Amino acid sequence: MVEAWIGRDGMQAAKDEFEAGKYRWLIAAGGYTGEGWMERRWSYAQMAEKELFRLGVPRDRLLVAQARETDAQRTYESALATKAVLEQHGLEGAAVNVLTRGPHSRRSRLVFAKVLGSKTPVGAISWSAAESQVGSWWRSSDRAKELVTETAGYWFEALAGSGRWARESVSPTP
Repeated sequence: MVEAWIGRDGMQAAKDEFEAGKYRWLIAAGGYTGEGWMERRWSYAQMAEKELFRLGVPRDRLLVAQARETDAQRTYESALATKAVLEQHGLEGAAVNVLTRGPHSRRSRLVFAKVLGSKTPVGAISWSAAESQVGSWWRSSDRAKELVTETAGYWFEALAGSGRWARESVSPTP
């Protein structure tokens, strides 16, 4: 399973992992580009599907997990969409590896494990674009910021479920 927002190079990495690992399915999961108020948005999951097919992944081995449109909790929504796709194809309990970018992989693994449940083993594959691997992370303000943000996000997810419990207990107002 690949988080589709990681871009074209990430899709190449997903294809390579898919072939090397001899997986049965490759799931592209994701929501939409940009903010909700933007007029033109695209589905990351659908873009990933097209790119993976272009790269040579057989269409009958690709599954698309289209996350619901949201500006927050995107990883959680991708995990819910992935769960629905697994159930739709009778794959409940099948082991899942989540391929995503860099330090986000720890949090993604945790979110997917919570959503998919204890009967589904979840692993994480951390991928980084070649250009971001040059030099030490502490010499790059972007990489240092990403590490700090993802570390805080991981602990927030682990301890509070990113506050989803509070949102889910409130019924929507008609």
